[in-house]
Amino acid sequence: EGDDDLFQCAICGTAEGDSSNLTTQSSLQTNATVGCGHQFCTSCVERELSRRKEFPCPICDTIVKRVTLSTRTLDDVQCEKDTSWRVRVTKVFNKVESDFESLKEYNDYLEQVEDIIYSIVNEEPDAEEMKANVKAYEEQHKSEIVIRQSQRADEERSIADRIAAEQRETERRKLEFQQEAKAIAATKRKLKQESKQVLLGEREEVSAELRAAQMQGYANELKRRVFNTNSTVLNTPRVREPKEGLEKEKKLDRELYRKRQAAGGGIPSGSIAAHERNWNETVSTFFAKVSVNSV
Repeated sequence: EGDDDLFQCAICGTAEGDSSNLTTQSSLQTNATVGCGHQFCTSCVERELSRRKEFPCPICDTIVKRVTLSTRTLDDVQCEKDTSWRVRVTKVFNKVESDFESLKEYNDYLEQVEDIIYSIVNEEPDAEEMKANVKAYEEQHKSEIVIRQSQRADEERSIADRIAAEQRETERRKLEFQQEAKAIAATKRKLKQESKQVLLGEREEVSAELRAAQMQGYANELKRRVFNTNSTVLNTPRVREPKEGLEKEKKLDRELYRKRQAAGGGIPSGSIAAHERNWNETVSTFFAKVSVNSV
């Protein structure tokens, strides 16, 4: 039997979609019976069934009835049938590996279940007997089946909860990363802006927080602020005020800034900001040397 026979009427040989009649296009129906699967056009089906309730397939002699005809292929029907019976049978025969003493016994049990499904789906001679066995087993072990179904449902809910928790944690980390990236970008923009202001003489120096963020790494500095930890930044004491007192910081204008730059420039040595900067740089340099020597 050629492959072309599967896509044309088994009686008249008309292919699906053939419009030789010039009025209607023929459509084929499949005899969804195991062992047949041949197709028949609508005209032949109506002609044969108008004479009798059933007729034999001219290719394999399988009985064709109106209830066995379908617009789907035999493979589609068999796949749907297999899925349906597999769900029904495994719902009854729902033991797990822990219910058996050895792996071999468990595998034999699974093989028995597959034999039952195969016999029913493929309409083997013992198909009706298998259906009766499934029903009898369900009646005899109803309580055990219900308990195992409940346990399976609890396991599936637990798995679903873990998956949902992992998804929430992933979303939380993603949001945290995005917020951190935005904060770092904002800190860099602010540092750039203050550096520009220093060059223009609009401010004396870049703020200590921005310098610390640049020296220690933007991400580490932001985490330190969020969690209020000092693991990444040295907790240095403030400098003591000199005996002669600290000079009051002067507000720089553009003219004073240009004069300062022409004379060598710099921050007034007696200002609070200068002492703070010198102290932080000295301490950070000292610990950097210690860490290098220890390595």
